[in-house]
Amino acid sequence: MAGPREDRDIPKAKINKENLKEALSIFKYLLPYKGYFIGGLIFISLSAFSTMAFPFLVGKMVDIAGKGLADSGVEGFKNFAFDSSKIALPASWTLNTMLILIVLQLTFQFVFSYMRLYLLSNAGIKATADLRVHLFSKLVHMPMTFFNEQRVGDLTSRLAADAGQIQDTVSVTLAEFLRGILTLTIGIGMIFWISNELALVMLSVVPVLALTAFFFGTKIRKLARKETDMLADTGNILQESFSAIAVVKAFTNEPLEINKYGKSTKSLVNFAIQNAVFRGLFVSSMIFLVFGTIGFVVWYAGKMIAVGELSLGDLIQFVVYSTFVGGTFAGFANMFGQFQKTLGATQRIRELLKMNPESDTAEKVHVENQENLSFKNIVFSYPSRPNFTVIKGVSFTLNHGEQMAIVGSSGSGKSTIAALAMRFYEPDKGSILIGNTATQDIPLQTYRSLFAYVPQEVMLFASSIYENILYGNPNASKEQVLDAAKKANALNFINSFPEGFETLVGERGVQLSGGQRQRIAIARALLKNPQYLILDEATSSLDNESELLVQKALEELMKGRTSIVIAHRLSTIRNASKIMVLNEGIIVEEGNHQTLMAKENGYYKKLLETSSVLHTSMN
Repeated sequence: MAGPREDRDIPKAKINKENLKEALSIFKYLLPYKGYFIGGLIFISLSAFSTMAFPFLVGKMVDIAGKGLADSGVEGFKNFAFDSSKIALPASWTLNTMLILIVLQLTFQFVFSYMRLYLLSNAGIKATADLRVHLFSKLVHMPMTFFNEQRVGDLTSRLAADAGQIQDTVSVTLAEFLRGILTLTIGIGMIFWISNELALVMLSVVPVLALTAFFFGTKIRKLARKETDMLADTGNILQESFSAIAVVKAFTNEPLEINKYGKSTKSLVNFAIQNAVFRGLFVSSMIFLVFGTIGFVVWYAGKMIAVGELSLGDLIQFVVYSTFVGGTFAGFANMFGQFQKTLGATQRIRELLKMNPESDTAEKVHVENQENLSFKNIVFSYPSRPNFTVIKGVSFTLNHGEQMAIVGSSGSGKSTIAALAMRFYEPDKGSILIGNTATQDIPLQTYRSLFAYVPQEVMLFASSIYENILYGNPNASKEQVLDAAKKANALNFINSFPEGFETLVGERGVQLSGGQRQRIAIARALLKNPQYLILDEATSSLDNESELLVQKALEELMKGRTSIVIAHRLSTIRNASKIMVLNEGIIVEEGNHQTLMAKENGYYKKLLETSSVLHTSMN
């Protein structure tokens, strides 16, 4: 049965001094919008005061009406008290006067409530947008090891759900909490002002309310946390199924995916219902206690009215004020849960903000053109598998303009060499040099700007062809984009589409064929105009016709550039200046195609003869 996962679990967010201090650090994003926020707080106060004037006005309206009935000699009203000893209204005030005052009070309340919501929403929405941008900026600068250990769904949840929880707190929950404090303060003051006896009876239920809220709140929070984790599990199943939909359909495993999603959803439903049951019991208990107390208070007040100790208008005031007080107490329980969720969301976001991005502390250096690329005794293990060495003392020098092909069996370390060259990872031992400069001494952005990378599985963005090519150099002109597409052998198929360069490629480029995606990627690399080029099996999954077109585009791309080509097909190896043969992270042979083929029992020759892709290409 699905449930909370340890990798996604976070400590229980208690409302204490330490957690509040950490949460307040997130609210620094409010500083640029403090005018909105302070204005919202002012209107919260005005709204609370205007709201609490309503019961007083209604009570006085009842007193005026009752007094009129008593003065008219209506039976049943003669012995009632209709003049409050607290505040006596002018004798000339009538029901119409009170109606006008109530309309004015409601008008002011309308304006104050609107302004507090408008101002605090502005502050919350804008501050959260800044937080999301800052967090996204932090994430995209994290090293590759970070993304290898994280799920995309969890990261997007931090940006969406967690930041959204903080936004709701700033825009709504915090306002309601402050408004509740004022309402509670004014309400309790008013009920004691009206009658100490009734106020003590009313407030006697507060300890019972607090214990009820604590009992149910603890259970509800645990269930809500588990429900959130299970919802994330369900979302991950959806994401994985849709991302790998071609595999799902190829293996006709639609029923399997439906069954997985159905089981996860069923578990989620069971927990959600259990959570709803406890929430229902909690709300019902609070309603029973609050309104039961109000009923008892009205009964007690009725006796006081009968003996003239309380006016009917005072009773109305007391009941309405008591309702506000009771409702506010009940609302605090939900606010408490919301604040705990916000503290939890803040902790999750702070976890990311505290992480160290890719190191880029090197001072700016000028990297000369036409420099060699060298690997010196490189040893490397992936952080997730520290006990397994992937690259074992690899050394080579690639002169300017040379094309080096890397071949080897699966798992020999070919793609790892490419990842190290791009500085997606840093070697455990040894050094990578540009000329005589160690890569660690070159700022990361400067270093990567020298390279272009064309992977086997091309990733295109869900935008137009033009925007995907322009990604190589966002400042390029339209003419440069057209020229890059032409050199990449992509112009003909682009122009064959009704919308040409404005054709949308779909998510991950699914609207294009493999060869078309590769040529778009090559055009993107051409537009970047790099000094160094890395091609990671760029033609291994293409048919012969597409391979020919892509190969011509690659030849155009590699002209005059220092290139590392990881290849399975002979067509991408034959013309390489040198070939490096890897086996289990060690260089076992080096040379050009003719030299290596001339070796009797050579590893390269055996690799060609046993590799179906390379062998087919030779024939």
